[in-house]
Amino acid sequence: MRFEGRIVWVTGASSGIGEALAAAFAAEGARLVLSGRRREALEAVAGRIGGEALVLPFEATDWGALAGAVEQAWGWRGGVDILVNNAGVSQRSLAVDTAPEVYRTLIEVDLLAPIWLTQLLLPHMVERRRGHIVAISSVAGRVGPVLRTGYAAAKHGLIGYCDALRAEVDAAYGIKVTTVLPGSVRTSVAANALQADGSARGASDANIEAGMDPAECARRVVDAVAAGTRELIVAEGAEAFAAGLRFQDPEKLFDLLSGEGVRLARAREEAGGAGFRPEPMKLD
Repeated sequence: MRFEGRIVWVTGASSGIGEALAAAFAAEGARLVLSGRRREALEAVAGRIGGEALVLPFEATDWGALAGAVEQAWGWRGGVDILVNNAGVSQRSLAVDTAPEVYRTLIEVDLLAPIWLTQLLLPHMVERRRGHIVAISSVAGRVGPVLRTGYAAAKHGLIGYCDALRAEVDAAYGIKVTTVLPGSVRTSVAANALQADGSARGASDANIEAGMDPAECARRVVDAVAAGTRELIVAEGAEAFAAGLRFQDPEKLFDLLSGEGVRLARAREEAGGAGFRPEPMKLD
């Protein structure tokens, strides 16, 4: 019961990694604030995991609602010990086909929303001189995989924000910052991913279906938070290899990824461009 009595706020808690994280923290004695867009889904999660929970639905990019959500979460049991910024949306489209508006959505949901929520909560943690910020980024936040230009930009940015924030608040105020870089995890991330026109893809990837169980991912994350780990890569096989190669031999990684670019470009040309539905490589 490493988190007995601690208040843990999980965004994107209605399914996938978020739900698994909520269950894992609850099993360790935490009291939960569960956020997402759908109240009914959040209430169902709260019922499944048991324990004490506040269901606090809001839209991640409803900027006017975030301050009120922070005040409600902080006032529920006298503070928030751990904020887990998990809510997000992925992408499955080539840059050449993607509408500019899709990039705005990806940046707002995957980068600005977690920054905004953290910035509103941070002064409370600074005043109390303790807390823990957890950001769920992605292996795509270190590697630039095909079909994810906007998603990779946002996830790279989230890691950069957290690295700089850690430098400011870790030793100075006792506030820990953990970035998590998952690879493929069996969730609805691919089905919900944005296509070139901004619509949801509507179908999963074989890569995601063969990915890590969300409960296993959550277990590793909870262990890392308990240990105060600053960065955690939750990936296996080729995805873990690619994340390491980014620093060990970036030129080799760039060549490998360019091969995927060639494959997709040829497939797009063969399909005549219009209606091309790309199948991604195994990096998420």
